[in-house]
Amino acid sequence: MRVAYRFGRILFGLGFLLGLSACASTYTDLPAGTVLEVTGSAVVSQETVVVPTFVDVTPPSADYRVGPGDVLYVNVQARPELGSPISSASDVKGTRIDGEGRLHLPLIGVVEVAGLTLTEVETRLSQAYSTYLQRPWLVVEIAEYRSRPLYLIGQFRNAGTYYMDRPMTLLQGVSAGDGLLDSANLRSARLLREKKTMAVDLLALLEGGDTNQNVWLHGGDTIYVPDDKNQNVFVFGAVLKPGPVVMPNGSLTLSQALAAANLNDVRGHTGYIRIIRSYTPVRGELLVVDLDAILRGEALPFPLTKGDVIYVPRSRIGNWNEAISEILPSLQLFSALLQPFVQIQYLSGNNN
Repeated sequence: MRVAYRFGRILFGLGFLLGLSACASTYTDLPAGTVLEVTGSAVVSQETVVVPTFVDVTPPSADYRVGPGDVLYVNVQARPELGSPISSASDVKGTRIDGEGRLHLPLIGVVEVAGLTLTEVETRLSQAYSTYLQRPWLVVEIAEYRSRPLYLIGQFRNAGTYYMDRPMTLLQGVSAGDGLLDSANLRSARLLREKKTMAVDLLALLEGGDTNQNVWLHGGDTIYVPDDKNQNVFVFGAVLKPGPVVMPNGSLTLSQALAAANLNDVRGHTGYIRIIRSYTPVRGELLVVDLDAILRGEALPFPLTKGDVIYVPRSRIGNWNEAISEILPSLQLFSALLQPFVQIQYLSGNNN
């Protein structure tokens, strides 16, 4: 493809760079009617990065194990005063397991029960009551499940807190929220566990049927599915306004993003712009783009994708390990806003 460039149009499109004194020697005036050959992509190199999917080695026990917050109903035969009282506040029968995993019952006092099945709880309580009763007989039931919360946040039809009463998979967890809204952004969806983003691809599970992604959930897990409305890229390095840059209508080129961030080309090395691109929570790409080739009209404008992390190095750097080392403080500062792939690969100690 051959494209004719008039100097006036170049000045209009690249005004944010031509205004800097250093550009005068790099981007010279073109005679009227100049025809340039656009050779294609400005990508210098690209590398696909795949994060191993998180897999639970041992499936959870089918028997529910009680924990702090659960309410148990203890019925001691012929001695109702020794079992669980009826709460006058909620009219619910039962005794709540305290934060340290203990039951407080009449006569026998404090008994450790966290982590036990109902059968094991009955055995332990029978042993405790046998000190005071001859051959005690009792039944233990779960009145309320409260020890294994599941938090569904974002574009669920019924977002909120759910309590697991049995082992549940990721797919069952999504179903607990009655499915997802049309505005759900599955590419950015994530499973959070103990303040860490897990290497699980909800998009591949729901749309690709990849059962390897259907991991077992743990109590306290959060499934977060954002919407597809707020679309940003992130620019760091040799720019005057680092941070997120909005993508109007989901469309933005590299030149436009750097213009919005006030590119400082006096210090920046624009021939080797680094871009971390996320496709899913477990797959991304590392790109090196020659912005100078675009500005000289030798390559087509480079379109960005939502969540792209753009780094303008202040000097020429040798490899991606050096680039990541320089950009890491900025990634940590904006960690909550970044795509799950970036969080998993570069903020969780998985990169080599």
